[in-house]
Amino acid sequence: MTVAPNAPLLFFDSGVGGLSILAPARAMLPNAPIIYAADSAGFPYGTKSEAEIAARVPALLGRLVERYRPRLAVIACNTASTIALPVVRAALDIPVVGTVPAIKPAALASRTRVFGVLGTDATVRQPYVDRLAAEHGADCIMLRHGSAALVQLAEAKLRGEPLNPQIARDALAGLLDQPGGDRMDTVALACTHFPLVEAELAAASPRPLTFVHGGDGIARRIAYLTQGQAWPAAPAPGIAIFTRVDAGVERLSGALRSYGLDRIEAL
Repeated sequence: MTVAPNAPLLFFDSGVGGLSILAPARAMLPNAPIIYAADSAGFPYGTKSEAEIAARVPALLGRLVERYRPRLAVIACNTASTIALPVVRAALDIPVVGTVPAIKPAALASRTRVFGVLGTDATVRQPYVDRLAAEHGADCIMLRHGSAALVQLAEAKLRGEPLNPQIARDALAGLLDQPGGDRMDTVALACTHFPLVEAELAAASPRPLTFVHGGDGIARRIAYLTQGQAWPAAPAPGIAIFTRVDAGVERLSGALRSYGLDRIEAL
């Protein structure tokens, strides 16, 4: 099937966390037209039930695909991917790339064989996390902790608001204070919001830790799935779509422009 050069890549998240996935993709495919969609009316996903997410995400992506006709969709959200990815793939007739916790690279990076998984409550409790750990880190101890406050910290950072460093300290303590936490040397950032506050996490840590996430791997996957397709001759301004546009969204406009998203629209 021939793909029009102006057919965009669609990135979807509950908020702005997916920008950590968008950035390496734009670096690899600088001329790709971009639609970035945030379900601000449903934010945050990490405190919602599996049933709510499984119903909401496919419906929204269906509307977005119908309106913007992307060549490929990226669920740039670990929570939505671990719960709704199979349903979305069955419902859409375009390739769909999910974002899964970076457990494999965390296990590979850990020298002490103790690593942490820091995500949302909804992500860290998923059986999918256990399956990834059994497949890629069977010889490791995996610690896990969910932090809704860290998601809010990332959103606040992009709005330019003052940040409370205790939030990052508490999130890390949720891992470090567990049995074996004194040996943990690597943390998988299993929420796409969390790479946006990696500097705050590093500053809050009582000792050096290695933080890993999946953004570069997703960029490579997008490039592979679109190889041979035509792109515009020059970069075009990206569009940020929100399911609810309010004052908080307006305060994100500066950060969105820094990621190449020059327009804000409502879905």
